[in-house]
Amino acid sequence: MTAHENLLGGPPPTLLPEDPAPAELLAAGADPVKVAADHPASSLAWAVLAERALHEAEPVPAYAFARTGYHRGLDALRRNGWKGHGPIPWEHAPNRGFLRALGALARAAEEIGEQDEAKRCVQFLRDSDPVAARELGL
Repeated sequence: MTAHENLLGGPPPTLLPEDPAPAELLAAGADPVKVAADHPASSLAWAVLAERALHEAEPVPAYAFARTGYHRGLDALRRNGWKGHGPIPWEHAPNRGFLRALGALARAAEEIGEQDEAKRCVQFLRDSDPVAARELGL
């Protein structure tokens, strides 16, 4: 049995397709602003921008970057069969951009005092994959 196998017949895990260009550019040290501009559909690029803004104690830009990555990720999930619920495994690397954006959105919402949004995002992250929540410290 896999970690995401649902014996009650729930939806299968959603696995986003590979999008190697943004990940490779970011891993090589490219400016995430340029990566996001060149690959605006990449949740990973927006998540990296959000995480950087959080690290720099800039919660409002972090919130905007994370919200963009989150919505780009929702679009990708829906294009790949996700119906609004079900597992989004952290172990599948292409899912991590969305999951990181969701985690950054939770943190940024907390920092700007949007408690309901922060709680909703943390719960969504945990429901998507508890491993993701642990990896992101949420």
